[in-house]
Amino acid sequence: MNWKNLLSGLLLVIPVTLSAQIERPWIPFEDFSFRKDTVSIVLIGDVMMHGPQSRDAFRVYSETHPGADRDNPHHYDFSTFFMHLKDRFTAADLAICNMEFPMAGPPYTGYPAFSAPDTYPDYIASCGFDVLLTANNHILDKGSAGLKRTIRVYDALEASTGIVYTGVSKDSADDEARYPVIVMVKGVKFAILNFTYGTNSGSDTRWPKVNLMHKDDIAKAIARAKAQHADVIIAIPHWGIEYQFRHNAQQGELARWLAKSGVDLIVGHHPHVVQDYELLTVTDSDGTVREVPVLYSLGNAVSNQNDLEARLEAMALVKVAVHGRIRKVLPRPGVSYLWCTKPRMVEDSYSVLPVKEYIGRQEEWRIREDYTNMVNTYRFVKSKTGIED
Repeated sequence: MNWKNLLSGLLLVIPVTLSAQIERPWIPFEDFSFRKDTVSIVLIGDVMMHGPQSRDAFRVYSETHPGADRDNPHHYDFSTFFMHLKDRFTAADLAICNMEFPMAGPPYTGYPAFSAPDTYPDYIASCGFDVLLTANNHILDKGSAGLKRTIRVYDALEASTGIVYTGVSKDSADDEARYPVIVMVKGVKFAILNFTYGTNSGSDTRWPKVNLMHKDDIAKAIARAKAQHADVIIAIPHWGIEYQFRHNAQQGELARWLAKSGVDLIVGHHPHVVQDYELLTVTDSDGTVREVPVLYSLGNAVSNQNDLEARLEAMALVKVAVHGRIRKVLPRPGVSYLWCTKPRMVEDSYSVLPVKEYIGRQEEWRIREDYTNMVNTYRFVKSKTGIED
């Protein structure tokens, strides 16, 4: 390996040209090993809290705790949600997910205006996640007051566990510190930018702020990342058209602009289904070349959506090579497709399964038809996105 060329590919300079490569061999997720000379990053999609999810979590808790109170956030049991994936999250050096809801207090509500129990992020944190993303179209579902309360919950979680969040901020100082959020892992400094195309409800105050998909604001965040000498800049936009398996022109244009601006990895959310992958090749003004992976949408992570394609999701593993002072995002992410099962399909409540590990295990389904749905949807989505696992 020519480490001199590798080092030059990391320089954050103004690029001149950019091209896209669509066809790229994929490394299966399970082929990755977690090594000292790499930083492993696991990312999943939209963590939802639909009404049926919260009601079922309350049911599970109340079955062993008579007299449970629906307004008590501690009276909800989410333990089956990620029980089959927790080891993957905890094994990664850095685990990131999108939290698509505010926590505005009881009564807890689902679509179209979400409010999740305060203990839901506690559960997500216990599964091994390190960074929680909050810039999405539902974060203002309960208005500015709901967002202020949400920030207080996340601040408390951050103070008690060290798990950070990004995508919203309570004031200008918080915005400077949290956009981007800086995370140190194995001596590698990551800058993570999270922003959304918009919100379903508007804000009636200047603060708290939701990071919106405005290039001027994003450019300022990238400049902050460079000023802090970030080794790797990750952009995680909430964008695209729902239920479309291919990215649209706006996503493609913004991805190219982000790559040209110095971003090293782009992973999207919002469409609720898996979208395609692209490897962008950036040629900098000094002739060096950087490759920027773009996963346009990972789909959902856990939800109550009924569309089969919205129950078939993706988990990504991205690796950063570490050699001396060199830090480089490897251009071929690992992908593992996931299947969100509903109560009493496999487990007693909602549970997300790694598809390849469960193919051939139909006997574990209480509802055998759902096994067939998983296999057929898995094949269909792969044919639509071109992403193999």
